[in-house]
Amino acid sequence: MANLETTYLGLKLRNPLVAASSGLTSSVEKIREMETAGIGAVVLKSIFEEQINNEVTSLLLKDSQNTAYPEAEDYIKGYLRSNTVTKHLELLKAAKEAVEIPVIASINCVSAEEWITFAKDFQDAGADALELNIFYVPTDRTERPGMAEQLYLDVLKKVKMQVSVPVAVKFGVHHSNIVGMADKLMAHGADSIVMFNRFYEPDIDLEKLELTSSEVFSFPHDIRRSLRWVGLVSSILPKLEIAASTGIHDGKAVLKQLLAGARVAQLCSTLYINGSDVVPRMLEEITDFMKKWNFKKIDDFRGRLSYKNISDPLVYERSQFMKYFSNRN
Repeated sequence: MANLETTYLGLKLRNPLVAASSGLTSSVEKIREMETAGIGAVVLKSIFEEQINNEVTSLLLKDSQNTAYPEAEDYIKGYLRSNTVTKHLELLKAAKEAVEIPVIASINCVSAEEWITFAKDFQDAGADALELNIFYVPTDRTERPGMAEQLYLDVLKKVKMQVSVPVAVKFGVHHSNIVGMADKLMAHGADSIVMFNRFYEPDIDLEKLELTSSEVFSFPHDIRRSLRWVGLVSSILPKLEIAASTGIHDGKAVLKQLLAGARVAQLCSTLYINGSDVVPRMLEEITDFMKKWNFKKIDDFRGRLSYKNISDPLVYERSQFMKYFSNRN
């Protein structure tokens, strides 16, 4: 019988399916539903630094008296941050009591300010691990190359000073050297990386002449954004665990990421589109694949088609459709 058990961030998971941080992991009821469906672990909905900062700004601008005294401004900032953290701590504690699967807390941050010390509160509340969801858009043309990467390292360093639980870093695909970035994160204490984040992206409504958001959900073909890098990083940095993310809509996509070397696969869009019922279907696809190839456990095939294990590793490096176009008339 196929054994789907694996480990991630030092935690024992019954299978490699992890519910990514989203609105679907913002209530105990939804988390319990996913556990019943068979999910291996959940990442709680993130606490958003950007959202807190926006709420502070909105409240300060709403009433001029709020900015009349520096003490009042400091009080508002402190209250909103404390209140937001308290709500997330309550969710974490309730989830830990309600389910047996690992529960990972998530922090979405854009700076390395002192508020990251709240990470220790999540650890003390029982989080099995932490996921840092870092996002930064360089807009200063005089900013030196490498400063964005340094921000990630600074945030990670500060958090690692506060906690002892495992820490994963979730980042986007837009880095000049993804393998080098992964290496630096590992050197600064990251126990895992999540590749890749799906950030908010703008669009333009031509009918209203307004800025709006682009498509929220991923598509199955978006797996191409991470598959190459999972295969490369897992080979070059074998001690660094990888959680694959984006474009994973069925069991076949999970299998592809595992074959490339991923430790687990994070699910989000498919849970929104198909509901938690997609989880047992994905697990069945993985089990059928393992039976077909006579694999007894996940490690029997994990990384089998990674950069270092294929006969032509240049396939992972190729940047042009050479084979396709060479055969076209």
